[in-house]
Amino acid sequence: MKKNSSNRTKLSELLAKWPKGVVATSPWLERQGVSADLVKKYNRSGWVRRIERGAYGRLEDTVEWTGALHAVQYQLKLSIHLGAKRALEVQGYGHYVRQREGGTLRLYGPHGMRLPTWLARHDWGVKIKFTAANLFPSKMAIGLTERPAGDFPIRLSAPERAMLETLDDVPGLQSFAEARLLMGGLTTLRPELVQELLETCRSIKAKRLFLFLAEEAGHAWVKELNPLKVNLGKGKRSIVKGGRFDPKYQITVETDPEAFSIREGP
Repeated sequence: MKKNSSNRTKLSELLAKWPKGVVATSPWLERQGVSADLVKKYNRSGWVRRIERGAYGRLEDTVEWTGALHAVQYQLKLSIHLGAKRALEVQGYGHYVRQREGGTLRLYGPHGMRLPTWLARHDWGVKIKFTAANLFPSKMAIGLTERPAGDFPIRLSAPERAMLETLDDVPGLQSFAEARLLMGGLTTLRPELVQELLETCRSIKAKRLFLFLAEEAGHAWVKELNPLKVNLGKGKRSIVKGGRFDPKYQITVETDPEAFSIREGP
């Protein structure tokens, strides 16, 4: 009887520390004094529910991808962040780009890292594309920020970094037309951070596209950049088949800029 009472007290303490909408991972539960056997008892008793092996949710609580990502970042302490177009959308920069149901999450981590099995296996209502390499190897945390997702934060790329990640996906995972629209909305980027990112980024394609689209958009902050300090590589880059060749940045781009008519901020 005392044991059951103790378990219920521990459950109450656990729920008080457990934010709604967040996955509780096994390591985090252990740090709260909840053993694997006790978690199983809570699960069998209907007090918590098993999402995947090593991952649990509060009973009758809706857990979305944001709650899973928060757990990965703040419970497991993994250097994984949300980036590219979805990071821009979360921060209000994608409202004029056609939204797709569910969509794709672009997650990034350092070379050699893998997503936790429970995160990769579970159906979060979105596709997850993980890249275990970094565009900014010497300064891996450059251009990252936090943003609230309900009652908890998630770590993601600031707009300056997210745009470079988006352009690195062109044309395979990201269309040129959408990238052009997204750049059109980035009227308030911080030139100091943009400069640092451009100097650190190792994708020649992304850097050339970034400068081309930023100049095409006519953003005021472009004038404060110094492209001479940016390694843009040598030779031509064929990005869009059948496109127009831009002699300044030696890249092929889409010929029709009609979609680039919206330039307002978020």
